[in-house]
Amino acid sequence: MDIKSVSLEKIYKAKNRLKAVATKTPLMYSETLSNKLNANIWLKREDLQVVRSYKIRGAYNMMAQLSDEQKEKGIVCASAGNHAQGVALACEKLKIKGKIFMPVTTPLQKRTKVKLFGDNYVDVELVGDTYDEAYEASINYMNQFQSNFIHPFNDINGIIGQATVGMEILDEMTEPIDYLFLPIGGGGLAAGVSSYFKQLSSNTKIIGVEPEGAPSMKVSIDKGINTELDKINPFVDGASVAKVGDLCFKICKDTLDNIVTVPEGKICTTILDLYNEDAIVAEPAGALSISSLDFYKEEIKGKNVVAILSGGNNDITRMEEIKEKSMLYEGIKHYFIINFPQRAGALKEFLNDILGAEDDITYFEYTKKLNAPSGPAIVGIVAHSQESIALIRTKMRDKQFDFQDINQQPDLYRLLIK
Repeated sequence: MDIKSVSLEKIYKAKNRLKAVATKTPLMYSETLSNKLNANIWLKREDLQVVRSYKIRGAYNMMAQLSDEQKEKGIVCASAGNHAQGVALACEKLKIKGKIFMPVTTPLQKRTKVKLFGDNYVDVELVGDTYDEAYEASINYMNQFQSNFIHPFNDINGIIGQATVGMEILDEMTEPIDYLFLPIGGGGLAAGVSSYFKQLSSNTKIIGVEPEGAPSMKVSIDKGINTELDKINPFVDGASVAKVGDLCFKICKDTLDNIVTVPEGKICTTILDLYNEDAIVAEPAGALSISSLDFYKEEIKGKNVVAILSGGNNDITRMEEIKEKSMLYEGIKHYFIINFPQRAGALKEFLNDILGAEDDITYFEYTKKLNAPSGPAIVGIVAHSQESIALIRTKMRDKQFDFQDINQQPDLYRLLIK
């Protein structure tokens, strides 16, 4: 399997096939990011698809090529959200019955949209906590009912459908592209777009981007064999898979110039920045490639750069969690266990002598213990900057407050805060 399998002819045919259902999304020049990074940054806005992600391209390209006999048997798929929406819309457009398995952890917004796009053609079943568990259930269903499995990434026609994103980028871009940043989940988008670029824009450096908690493509390429991770963090739900597609791996190992992983807190900061500065709603997987640009700020200075904003299916109920993770990553929110003397005025002393004018307590949990000289309180503090947090630590030491920094102890943080 190589880029010749994703031939230009097949991509052109997919483009014509998709005219009936997929939007040609804009390539938007970002003044905000360009000024911040001293580069020319364009965003490929796949969040503006009707299903708010690029997934409709691969799903429809696969399903439109099924025979009448195959269509009669219906389809089945597994998805953490975006692929499910693409499949659901394709089911409605092609009048094919579908069964879609999704993890229980899939955000409500995505589950609701699947039912909306699929209308009466789609049934949704929630199984397990991860994509891989939903995938296993879907395979069992396929074997039982002989349905056609529509894979979210490990299918050559799906990869070819996703490659049309690359075609649109190069069709619209009037200048040479120095860097292309691609999000990687299962690898279908990365395999398709990188194949197209290697054939028509071979000088472009292609950077794959994965969540730090699920670096399955990076691990596989480093080891030289497609490798399943023992454990993943599902927070970046659209890009957190334990094992990338075999076809995707075979292509990406030859087409990607590098892979970078991004902490989930950094992704959260990017989501908030996109919303606050440009009114763009991005989901964690959608913001993945943009989140990595800071890590390449020296290399891309003065260069022409394209980053694919792959999806905008963010559930509003996740925003508090996203804000929390961003502040923790930026180092402006900290949780402490502080052993307060059990006497009147101890808390007032802390407020007056330790906290600055712009520091804020956002969490406080304390229970007075009988017959004890002191008692522990869990205190959450949001400060103006990392320097302010450092100053709070220094003041607590100087005033001989007994404290522990929970941020530096992940297990304790999850136990007490989460």
